[in-house]
Amino acid sequence: MSRASKHNLEKLKRNGLELLILADPFLRKKRLNELVDICLDLDIRVQQVPPSKKWLNNKLEANQLKNINIEQLLEREVIHIGNHKLGKELKGKKILVTGAAGSIGSEIVRQVLQYEPAIVIACDTAETPLHELSLSFPKGTKVKMFIGSVCDRIRMEQIFDIYAPEIVYHAAAYKHVPLMEEHPSAAVLNNVLGTQILAELSVMNYVEKFVMVSTDKAVNPTNVMGASKRISEIFIQSYSNFIASQSDTKVQNPFSKKACTKFITTRFGNVLGSNGSVIPRFKKQLEEGGPITITHPEITRYFMTIPEACQLVLEAGAMGKGGEIFVFDMGCPIKIVDLAKKMIRLSGKVPYHDIDLVFTGLRPGEKLYEELLNNAENTLPTYHEKILIANVREYDFTSVCNSIHELVDLAQKHFVMETVVKMKEIVPEFKSNNSIFEQIDKL
Repeated sequence: MSRASKHNLEKLKRNGLELLILADPFLRKKRLNELVDICLDLDIRVQQVPPSKKWLNNKLEANQLKNINIEQLLEREVIHIGNHKLGKELKGKKILVTGAAGSIGSEIVRQVLQYEPAIVIACDTAETPLHELSLSFPKGTKVKMFIGSVCDRIRMEQIFDIYAPEIVYHAAAYKHVPLMEEHPSAAVLNNVLGTQILAELSVMNYVEKFVMVSTDKAVNPTNVMGASKRISEIFIQSYSNFIASQSDTKVQNPFSKKACTKFITTRFGNVLGSNGSVIPRFKKQLEEGGPITITHPEITRYFMTIPEACQLVLEAGAMGKGGEIFVFDMGCPIKIVDLAKKMIRLSGKVPYHDIDLVFTGLRPGEKLYEELLNNAENTLPTYHEKILIANVREYDFTSVCNSIHELVDLAQKHFVMETVVKMKEIVPEFKSNNSIFEQIDKL
């Protein structure tokens, strides 16, 4: 197929072809990539006809033809889950979303609203983005904006006292690797303590399900951010197992069947177009005439769209029975330098001629390749081939609580080295990369 396409396009190029218009707006991603790659090699521009519902007055005008963008090429075929249980679980429920002003959190809010919840409480510390989110909904939408930090226990208690949420989607986290490498105590307090506070309040207030958003950087972490998320995973899973074991006993205890919150974790990679991600940065550098800066010529990353990521979070909440870490089949990792070159060529320019590429070196804590599973882990299937369960090591809840208590105490005192030493003690596979904390690994 590709050989025939290339032969035909080469022949047309020799006859003066400059632009290929794709009449099918729903071309399969594999075929779209194939045609675009051939056209870029032959210096042929590519445009695509938009869906008919976007035509003006049911007519297609020349100015409506769209250039192919990099997001279209990175997106995979739409994943259809179709779990009717999700609608039953969310309809009429009071739902709390933390980190609601962020890329993932705001999309979770939007997707949850499709299932007719009683109310969605959108919680974040970022005032302006939260205000902008509120303006994006029509009047009467059942969303309540709530400014507050997950690290502020009293403020979080107010959410549970006022709204009594039944399902929690915990997306609040510090995520930028280089910044967290400079501020380990902030990473611990927001990502670890914030998760602990919210989880404990969820159990105390009889929340049905608590779904946490994690990251592939938690696997064999090389940075503080990834390690803080791994510690959050360890706490959530050990807490889940502890509550389940207590609720099965016949002795009266606070963890009754009614109070048995189901804790679920989701892991995925980089999200296309999210705040601070590589593609918006490359686009800005392109608009400014370059250069495009890349940390390393061999660096690769997994990518998924924001709707895909949020679909995973919601679906995991529906299928989870408690204690699982769900991972997503994200396809093949993409070489960032190839991504940059393709973006340059899609803009009609030539790499290293019109737009230069500059390699700046790995940033503190950054690694070349991301992983979705620890080396010692394997996966278990679910009813959907794209969603797997990580089979991970289990931890004793009492030991985890003691360790986290010591870690948070160090973080609250802002003892930098001592905080990172404790993180490495909790997560032995945490080996720093290109960081001042590498010295700890040599001790």
